[in-house]
Amino acid sequence: MTQSTELLAGRSVPTSADVARLAGVSRATVSYVLNNTSAVRISDPTRRKVREAAERLGYVPHAAARSLRAGHTRIVLLPTAHIPVGPLYSHFFNELQWALRRLDYTVVQYGSLGLDGDGAARAWAELRPVAVVSLGVIALTPHGVEVLKRSGAKAVITLGPERVEGAHALVMDQSGIGGRAVTHLIGRGCRRIGVVMPEEPGLEMFSGPRLAGARAAAAEAGAGIRIVPLPLAYEEESAAALAARWRALGLDAVFAFNDEYAMLLMRALQDEGIGIPAETAVIGSDDLLLGRLLRPRLSTVRIDMVTGQRLAELVDRVVRDPGGEPERHDLMDSRVIHRESS
Repeated sequence: MTQSTELLAGRSVPTSADVARLAGVSRATVSYVLNNTSAVRISDPTRRKVREAAERLGYVPHAAARSLRAGHTRIVLLPTAHIPVGPLYSHFFNELQWALRRLDYTVVQYGSLGLDGDGAARAWAELRPVAVVSLGVIALTPHGVEVLKRSGAKAVITLGPERVEGAHALVMDQSGIGGRAVTHLIGRGCRRIGVVMPEEPGLEMFSGPRLAGARAAAAEAGAGIRIVPLPLAYEEESAAALAARWRALGLDAVFAFNDEYAMLLMRALQDEGIGIPAETAVIGSDDLLLGRLLRPRLSTVRIDMVTGQRLAELVDRVVRDPGGEPERHDLMDSRVIHRESS
């Protein structure tokens, strides 16, 4: 019976020493290979032999032990969003996770529902992450950032409309999206413009600044432009109820928050016999493929996000050199794509 068969039959936990014996190398070589250490040159045949031995034995490195030796983990903590972030942001965060994995970080998604800013920071700190990328759904405070840094986090990066003292900031200019949408509608001759305000919890961090941007664009255009907030749940019944009183509202255009809400409301308006864009111009945001398949095709605000790869590179750079001053980066820009619905 071979060593690997004995280990598997007995269900004992294989160690790096077992891998070293099976591969015919030292434990140091096993550590260098499995931890992807670049400072030591090891031949490709030896690397293959070590990895094959580890796979045969079912050996995986002990993350906690490796962290104790290194003085820190390789965990990048991503608090999970408990709001409907939509396809655009989902794609961005998937790209970020792949890029971090290629840089040899372990990405941990943390369910933070029910935690506030400082409470969340303390909970995250228990895992001793080397970096935290906070989506902005939980509002970190300067104290929370300090708690994370004291626990060993070398990089704390926030995504949101505002900076947090002590953290690197990726700023999302949500007001610019509302401003560009309304500026476009005003340019098309619209004067009484509705702005959809989703009723789903958590979306206020997007909808509030977009409404503020819409109002600022209307004020800049001069007198005679009216902005009307329109609460809307992402349900057919809610859209139908809004469409039923549309003519009484006297609106000639709507910025519908994003393409999904735009499609929901547009269908309801058409069911009420309201012509688009003849009676009401409609614009969304995100530039989803489905919006291009509608009739009329949906005008939208296209959001150009930085790539997840660039954010992963920022995380890696700050982890390697944590002593620098916190930086501010713009996460996205936006521009109007004019189609048939406006």
